[in-house]
Amino acid sequence: MTRHQIRERAFQTLFALNANKEGDKQAIFDQLLGDEGEEQVTVPTYLNVLVDGVLEHQSDLDDLITKYLSEGWSINRIAKTDLVILRLAFFETKFVEDVPNPVAVDEALELAKRFSDDRSRRFINGVLSHTIETTK
Repeated sequence: MTRHQIRERAFQTLFALNANKEGDKQAIFDQLLGDEGEEQVTVPTYLNVLVDGVLEHQSDLDDLITKYLSEGWSINRIAKTDLVILRLAFFETKFVEDVPNPVAVDEALELAKRFSDDRSRRFINGVLSHTIETTK
């Protein structure tokens, strides 16, 4: 499984857990990764790194996202799909050393193309571009 595919599964898992706070991460992994009749699902290490990392640092990530929002925007105003994508991108830029910032941004935009709309993609690009410009 490629890192791009892992990011997609991480997005789907985090979105599901965001929608259902009582959700079971392993059950979601089983559904996303398992084949019918397969007893044990092999979960890629990087999938656990992303999901567990975003969940563990969610409050810090939300604070970082808020810092880079335009005036008049709040974390509560962001579409849930966009928020999950931003959390993943911010996690990778801040906590994963072997992922260059431009790669994290490109991957976030690919997720937005697949799971959101063009307007959201432009919004995500704006927030992440602002982040990278100010951290250079």
